[in-house]
Amino acid sequence: MIVAAAQFAPVAGDIDANVRTVAGLIRDAGADGARLVVFAELCLTGYEPSLIRDTPALVLSEDDARLEPVRDACRAVGAAAVVNGPVRTADGSTGVTSLVIDADGSLLARYDKRHLYGIEQEVFAPGGSDGRFTLDGVRFATATCYDNRFPELAERAAADGCTVYLASSVLVAGNDSFEKVYPVRARDFGLHVVLGNALGPSEEGVACGGAGAWGPDGERLADAGSERQGYALAEVG
Repeated sequence: MIVAAAQFAPVAGDIDANVRTVAGLIRDAGADGARLVVFAELCLTGYEPSLIRDTPALVLSEDDARLEPVRDACRAVGAAAVVNGPVRTADGSTGVTSLVIDADGSLLARYDKRHLYGIEQEVFAPGGSDGRFTLDGVRFATATCYDNRFPELAERAAADGCTVYLASSVLVAGNDSFEKVYPVRARDFGLHVVLGNALGPSEEGVACGGAGAWGPDGERLADAGSERQGYALAEVG
């Protein structure tokens, strides 16, 4: 299976603009053969916890009409997508949530970030379960940024039959995760690790791109670079 690890610079607080970019990247990656496209943490709003806290309209629902262009793009090219944003939970709180949209536009899975970092703890509610889904017979795990600092998530994923670990993150230049987290999770647990990262400024700083993938031996398989919007393709599974 070919997976696309995507990156772009979200517009802070502009869901419609970010959805257009996400949908365009899904269409492009699907045309390039990707069966799944993975995006950065909070790609739908930008990584802006304070803005999300102060702007209730930025919180989405699972079936939010604003995401219809994403669903349309998935249907158009027969690709699934992992998109992340602030999404309302069953109890009315807000999660840092990955929605897995299937190739038919339906919701295949949802994952709420378990380990919140810094100001996130004031704005969001932590999730209580691991993220899993199966696509074309391949079992995937989902995790979000700071989650990846906890090796037990990847350990449980491997023990649960997952062969691909999807990380939606916002990493700035100099973050040691590129050397000390993602390749180590891949190598230690025999997983393909796929990173969707952001570009450009946010509340966290200036994201550095580098979306891509590592093989089960910990070696880089794909890298989208540090400058341009786009994606890197990797064969996984």
